[in-house]
Amino acid sequence: MAVIEAKDVTKEFGVVKALDGVSIEVRKGDFFGFFGPNGAGKTTLLRILTGQLEPTEGSVEVLGIDALKDPIKVKDSVGIVPEVESPPSYLTGYEYLYFVGRIRKLNDLEDRIDKWLTFFDLASKKGVICKDLSKGMRQKLMIASAFIHDPQLVFLDEPFINLDPVYQKLVREYLQGYAGSGGTVFMCSHILEISEKLCNRIAIVDDGRVVADGSKDELVKGGENLEEFFLRSIGGGRKRGR
Repeated sequence: MAVIEAKDVTKEFGVVKALDGVSIEVRKGDFFGFFGPNGAGKTTLLRILTGQLEPTEGSVEVLGIDALKDPIKVKDSVGIVPEVESPPSYLTGYEYLYFVGRIRKLNDLEDRIDKWLTFFDLASKKGVICKDLSKGMRQKLMIASAFIHDPQLVFLDEPFINLDPVYQKLVREYLQGYAGSGGTVFMCSHILEISEKLCNRIAIVDDGRVVADGSKDELVKGGENLEEFFLRSIGGGRKRGR
């Protein structure tokens, strides 16, 4: 069963073509890694898939929802960790998770908040306003807010950024359990060493076009690792134009 289906997605910003006819399919239970160099179009596609941005051309369905016709329903159904950790600076960590929970009309909200504050060892910081938290703590809040409503599908844009190795491992193990129990993950990341341990399917985008797409085991083989395959797919160490 496909939970994400993008067909011939093109996005233009003036004269710049950020995406050029991108088509991908993600099935239920996949841990799908979407990789590319800076400026390749990863975040643009993620924003289109989550109803935050309209494509210039193409179609997108997420969990059977037309993301162009009903972007609010898509946002209501999925979890999203954006590229930049961005909880409101004037709220405390507790208030931010409470706000997210109320927007999503969650029952047993206090239990859900306590679960995530405990998971990330943030209980002692729950009264600190977000602008006074470290980048790593704000990232933990963003991950907690994405999972607080137990979504079937999550979109993660650089989820491991600003996390120390201890919490990278903790989050990695949580994500493995989440996917293993039937959840679906669409992840953009530059941390290929961690991604290789997590992803069962991958796609690589370069200059707005998908240059590789398929099972990780089928694509990355012959003693090659994901980093080597990625570099080979985008033309090795050639000088990037953008």
